[in-house]
Amino acid sequence: MHEVWILGANGRCGRAITHHLAGAKLSPVLVGRDGMGLRNLAAAVGDDARVVTVATIKDVIGEIARNAPKVVINTIGPFGDSALPMAQACPAGTHYVDLSNEISSILALLELDAEARVADRTIVTGAGFGVFAAESVVMALCKDLPAAWRIRVTTVPMMPAASYRIGSAMAGSILSSLALGGLQYADSQLAHVPAFGAMEVLAVPDGARIETFAVPSGELVAAQRAGRADFVVAASSLAPSSPLWRHMLPMAARLWQFRVFRNFACRLLADVELKSGAPIGTNSWAHARVEWPSGTIRQGWLRTGEIMTFTASVAADIALRLARDEGRPGAYTPGALFGPDLAIRAGGEFQLDHEIT
Repeated sequence: MHEVWILGANGRCGRAITHHLAGAKLSPVLVGRDGMGLRNLAAAVGDDARVVTVATIKDVIGEIARNAPKVVINTIGPFGDSALPMAQACPAGTHYVDLSNEISSILALLELDAEARVADRTIVTGAGFGVFAAESVVMALCKDLPAAWRIRVTTVPMMPAASYRIGSAMAGSILSSLALGGLQYADSQLAHVPAFGAMEVLAVPDGARIETFAVPSGELVAAQRAGRADFVVAASSLAPSSPLWRHMLPMAARLWQFRVFRNFACRLLADVELKSGAPIGTNSWAHARVEWPSGTIRQGWLRTGEIMTFTASVAADIALRLARDEGRPGAYTPGALFGPDLAIRAGGEFQLDHEIT
């Protein structure tokens, strides 16, 4: 079996994916800027791991083009900067996977479908908790049914209990998504709406009642494609809904086009430390409510554990299957390629309600 490259292997997601792949009889290549950290990780997972130290995205692109690995897993955010050039750098026969939850990069990669088919390679974007968890519930509810009318998907992530610094990659992804303002699908087209609106209180199956707000995330795209709905809202329990954020966001959206502002904002957010605390329950959840023109309504949940563990399991499973040539050429979200059962393989459990008319 050929090499699987993990870009950003020394980050939180990269390390988790590396450990998932360890012992799977692959030849992992750990790629990143911290050579010492990568070598320590390689030593921890086995003698077969190889290290490639790079300084810039341009360096990574050059290494991918020269070495033509079997699979490339991209964990480097913001994906609006890294995803498209990384995917386009993959030569014919090299498959690409990323963890993006950014609408702009997900749409850009899905537009590479025809190009990927010609080059006999597979592109999978959104291989993480947000996009795939929401997508998989919609797919499970809509199986063998006609196109939906309205969909609302919501993610309720349970974060790790330990404190950790947000870091530049996650900071860039968060800010680039927030700068879009509010988005939803209306008449099958992306439309701007007030940011952090559509508040709804969800009663989670483990007993908690959670406030959720609409967010401009990749779940929006995945849910619309999965249910073929005219109207779609994506929401999250982690949306910043305070009046201060509501006033700051339009200004941030206008300033985001300026590199100096982007760099400054990313540095500020990257240094924020998420403190340990008691999570809500012990599980993460994804919820979908789907309505059809007939008046039929169905809703369901996907229960997972901590989001990092689920994300790493999903990404690693996809990479393993692509390395074994179990995919098909083209550009996909995870569920569109491997179906909602991929969530069960990653430790998730569906709870689907009976339809309500």
